[in-house]
Parts: sequence; C-alpha cells; structure tokens
Amino acid sequence: MSSDAAVKICGVGKVFPIYAKPHHRLLEMLSPRGMERFRSDFHALKGIDLEIRKGHTVGIVGRNGSGKSTLLQIICGTLAPTTGSVEVVGRLAALLELGAGFNPEFTGLENVYLNATILGLGRSEIEQRLDDILSFADIGNFINQPVKNYSSGMYVRLAFAVAINVTPEVLVVDEALSVGDEAFQRKCFSRIEKIREAGATVLFVSHSAGTVVDLCDQAILLDGGELLMQGAPKRVVSLYQKLIYAPTEQQLEIREAIRSDTESVIAAQTTESTAVPEKAVKESTKLEAWYDPHLLPASVIAYQDRGATIEDAHLSTLNGRRVNMLVHGEEYLYTYKVKTRRTLSRVRCGMMIRTTTGIEVGGAATDPAMPQMQLVSADATIEVCFRIRCLLNPGTYFLNAGCLADTGAMEEYIDRRVDVAMFRVMPDHAIRATALVDLVIDDSIEWRT
Repeated sequence: MSSDAAVKICGVGKVFPIYAKPHHRLLEMLSPRGMERFRSDFHALKGIDLEIRKGHTVGIVGRNGSGKSTLLQIICGTLAPTTGSVEVVGRLAALLELGAGFNPEFTGLENVYLNATILGLGRSEIEQRLDDILSFADIGNFINQPVKNYSSGMYVRLAFAVAINVTPEVLVVDEALSVGDEAFQRKCFSRIEKIREAGATVLFVSHSAGTVVDLCDQAILLDGGELLMQGAPKRVVSLYQKLIYAPTEQQLEIREAIRSDTESVIAAQTTESTAVPEKAVKESTKLEAWYDPHLLPASVIAYQDRGATIEDAHLSTLNGRRVNMLVHGEEYLYTYKVKTRRTLSRVRCGMMIRTTTGIEVGGAATDPAMPQMQLVSADATIEVCFRIRCLLNPGTYFLNAGCLADTGAMEEYIDRRVDVAMFRVMPDHAIRATALVDLVIDDSIEWRT
C-alpha cells in the first residue's frame, strides 16, 4: 500500500447465498459438506481493485443493486468480503443506512456516547465535543428520548453530528443524507467541505449527478457488482447517465464500451513515465450532447387545434443531430413543423422553456410582421426554428410550442403543445453560475489597504 493511499481495495468480492425457502438453509447445514446445495449465489461485488488517495473526495455512482452500499459496508468493516482484502489508514467514521450503530432503546445522548466510543473516542474526548455534536444535531429535548421515537430526519441529524465530530481521517457517507431536509443537507455538505479542506478522505454514494461533479476529485461507476470506470467526475457521470437511460437491448453494448474505455485510461495512468499532454486530457473529458430515446415527457398537454397542427418538436445540434442531453454553453436548434388546414393571417410561432415545477425560464416568438407570415395558405407546412445558446444550469427542463393567428376578432392559439419535449443539461464542475440561468457575469476582486 503506497504511503499516500487512504484506502486500498484488492480483489474484493462479496457473495450472498440465496435460499428459495427458509428451511433450505437448515438442510444445507445438516447435509454432508459438498454433497448437496440448497442455495444459489448472488455476487454483489466481483473482484474490485481500487486505491483512494489521502485527501481525495470520491463519489460512487451506479444503478440500484450495483453494489455501492455493499462496497461501503466492507470498507467500514460492517461486512466481511468473501474474497480479497481492504486496508484503511486512519480513523474512519461512517454514516451508512438509517440508524446503523444506534440502539433504539437508548436515548439520543446515550447513543452519542455509544457511537463515539465505537468510532474510537474516549469519554473525556466525547465530553469535550458533546456541545458541538448537540449543536449540529439541533434536535432539542429529544436528545433525552429513546431514538426509537425519532423521525428519520432526527436519526440522520444525530448520526451525522457524531460522525463529523470525531475528526475522521476517512469519512464514508451512504445515501442517508437524502433523508434530511434541504437546509440540513446544505449544512452537511458545508461541513463535508471543511473536512475535505482539513485533509480527510471522503467517500460517498449519491444519485445526484450535480453533487458528485461539484464535490468530488474522482468518481467511480459500479454496475452489476463490477467496477466499470473510475476517473474525472464529469466524464464518469456523463457515461453513467448514458448507461441508465439507454434502452435495455443496448445496455450490454454500452457497458462493454465503458469498460474498454476505462481499461485504456487505466493503462495510460499506470505508465507513470509517459506524460499526458494537457490538451489531450481536456479533449478526453469534454462533454458531448447526445440523444436519450427514453427521455420523453409524460405531461404533454395539446390544445384543441383550430386549423393547424404542430408536429415533430425536437432539439438538435447546429449540424442537425437530434439531442436531448445538452452541454452548458453550447448552441442548439429547437425545431418544429406547423401544418395548416385552412388559410391563416398574421401567423406567429413561439416557444417556452420551463422547469420541472413549471417556472417559465424564457421563450421567444417569431415576428408577425414577416411578409411570408401575413397570409399562410391551407395545406402549407411552416418549419419553425429557434437558435438557442444553452445558458441553463444543470437540470431537467421542458419545452412548449405554440402557433397563433389573427382570427379577425383577436389573436388566438391555432395549436399549442405544453411540455411537448424535454431535455437535460448535464452537470459540469466548471460552471460557476448559480440558480437557473448563467447570466455570464464577470467578477473581480480588488484589495484595498
């Protein structure tokens, strides 16, 4: 194990026996060794090799059942590997599944002493840190109540407060933080950042792509118990999303492509004498827009058309390649067709982008004074195209499309589609803008003495 490694995992595998019926376990125990098997084996982890350096923050991503939590439990020592070995340097604190390490009959205060003792603190050390633990947990008089009466949020508050106040050199966090409210999650991630700055190693499982890209130095992709990829968070998260949203029949092919790419990257990294040019690194981690055929809105609302129909609303790159997984800062085309069934006057077409909660982020409409839109004949096809620079921050968004015309008395919708298409803006750790939209704000700092 190298001197700068905090965690080293060598050939770790974990097999769980599965019995079709409860009594088969007993029958297998009573049968002569090797004579008869009453179980099948589930391989939760398969030959994991991994070395995590001191001071690094590593995010573990993967589909449900990929082995993420099993790997963390083996690192923490709450599970023993079937094969392989794990070495951890320094004091380890962990926040795993909800309530792990708590005695439900003990009060919160008693569990603080119990948990902190398990994590390696003496009684005097616990008492010195008790005020900080109780202040962070902020559960008031419930600290003197049995934890079996706690809500899930209170469980997490107290467990996390203990874990971070034992001054860990390795902090392991499973998805437990997703239980807390938004304010508490911000508080937790702020403290994790301080722990990182103090030089600790942090491992955590998260389904939040943005969190992994923002917080991590490295990311790991697990799938089916196998380590498919490790590398730059942006690259790993992008391929992870490509895998989980791929059609079932394409997933095996994508898995093998990811594995092959990983092997070539690892081979390059282990050749320490060969320097990788900075330009090559940037090109290899550059995000590219792509199309996910399963990213389809389930909330489409179509107005009753009054002589025209909107069709084929979609996003594409400037060279016409259809996409719905977008890269921040790049330009795209939002296109749809309007097919008329009657003559229309002063036609204009519009679009709108909305968030998942329905907030209108921005939109545009064509100029009704355009000569060709003054009178549109029946059986015409209008191809509408809006060129958009994607300045939205990472997240999921929905598109509207609408066609209006002058009906004599007023301007009315001839056809309108709400949530007709959807897209995602992929995470990118280089984005410094906040909220929904990047306003391309320049910043500067002046020192005055």
